[in-house]
Amino acid sequence: MASKRILTTHVGSLIRPPELLEFIRPKQNGQPYDEQAYAKCLKASVAEVVRRQAEAGIDVVSDGEFGKSISWSQYALERLCGFERRPARPGEHGFSRGADRARFADFYKELDAAEGPPAVVGASAGIAVCVGPISYTGQAEVQRDIENFKSALKQAGVAQGFLPVAAPSSVIPDRKNEYYKSDEDLLHAIARAMRAEYRAIVDAGLLLQLDDARLAVTYDRMVPPGTFADYRKWAAMQVEAINHALQGIPQERVRYHVCWGSWPGPHSTDVALKDIVDLVLKVNAGTYLIEGANPRHAHEWRVWEDARLPEGKLLAPGIISHATNVVEHPELVAERIVRLAKIVGRERVMASTDCGFAQGPFHRRVHPSIMWAKLEALAQGARLASKELF
Repeated sequence: MASKRILTTHVGSLIRPPELLEFIRPKQNGQPYDEQAYAKCLKASVAEVVRRQAEAGIDVVSDGEFGKSISWSQYALERLCGFERRPARPGEHGFSRGADRARFADFYKELDAAEGPPAVVGASAGIAVCVGPISYTGQAEVQRDIENFKSALKQAGVAQGFLPVAAPSSVIPDRKNEYYKSDEDLLHAIARAMRAEYRAIVDAGLLLQLDDARLAVTYDRMVPPGTFADYRKWAAMQVEAINHALQGIPQERVRYHVCWGSWPGPHSTDVALKDIVDLVLKVNAGTYLIEGANPRHAHEWRVWEDARLPEGKLLAPGIISHATNVVEHPELVAERIVRLAKIVGRERVMASTDCGFAQGPFHRRVHPSIMWAKLEALAQGARLASKELF
C-alpha cells in the first residue's frame, strides 16, 4: 500500500454499544430474541462504528467484530460443526494454567473474581469437544458480516477495510479432541474448514486479518514442564497449518496479528519476540501486526535491527496499548513510529494498536470514550511522524 504518509489501523475488536448487547445477551444464552430487530441493530451499529473510526482518523478500519456474538476465537463454535459443549471441571480451562498465573496466584484470583472467566458466558460456557468431522457452516454469518461492513465502508467513504477472524491455532482455544487421531489432525481439519471463511472475505474485496494470540501465549502454558524446543516444534506446526489454510489467497490481502493475550496481567513469563520472530515471518501474510506498546514488549522494536522484514511486507506494530486507560501522548506515538520507520523504512510501517479494545461482547479493556481518544491520539501521532519522515 504505497503512501506518502504513515497510515493508521488497529487490531479489530471494538467496544459494542449497549443497544447491540441487548440482543447479544439472549443470543449467547440460547434465549429467544427478535432476529429482525437484531439484524437491523447490527447493521446500524457497524455503520456507526466505521463512521467513528474514519472520524478519529483511522485509515484501515474494521467492523469492530460486532457480528461475533461470543468472543474473537470462540465465535467459531457458531460457524463450525463437529464440536459439542460440556461442563468444565475445576482447572480444566486452559486460561487457568501458566507460569504467570502460578507466580501471581493472588492477583489472578482477584482478577478472575472481578472479570469472570474470559470468553466464557452463558451458552458458550464449558469445554468445546470435537466429536465428529469438522466442516464450515457459517456461510450465512460471514456473508452478513461482509455485506454490513461493505455497506458501512461505502457510507463512510472509507477505501480500505479488514475483517478479523481467528487463525487455525486460535480457533476455540483449549479445545478437546475425541474424534481425530491426533491434535495435529484436528488442527489441519480446522484449517481446511476455516479456509471457506478466509476465502469469502478476500473474494469480497476486503482484507483478511488472522488473529493469533495462542501462538505466543502457549509458551507460558507449555514451558515448563515442556522445553523451549517443544514449544518451537508446536509453534512451527501452527504456522504450517495457517499457511495451509491460506493456500490460493494473495499474501498482500492477508494481515497476521500476534499478541501475548489481552488480559491486564503481569505477563512476566511471555516468550520474547526475538525467539519467535522467524516463525511469525514465515506466515504467508503481507502485513504483520505485533504487540509493541505495553511495558513488557515496548523495548522489542529493537528486534527489527536484526530481524529482516521480507521484501514487500509491512509492519503494523502496536503503538498504543489497549490495556490501560492512560491515553498516549501524540508525541510519544510519533516517537515510536519514527524510530521503527528508520529501521525498516517509512513506507513499510503502519501505526496500529497492541490488541482489541474488547476481548468479546461483554469484556472491554477501557472505557469507550477512552478507546476513541486513544485512536485519535494514534492518528495525531501518525501525522506528526509523517511530517518528520516524509
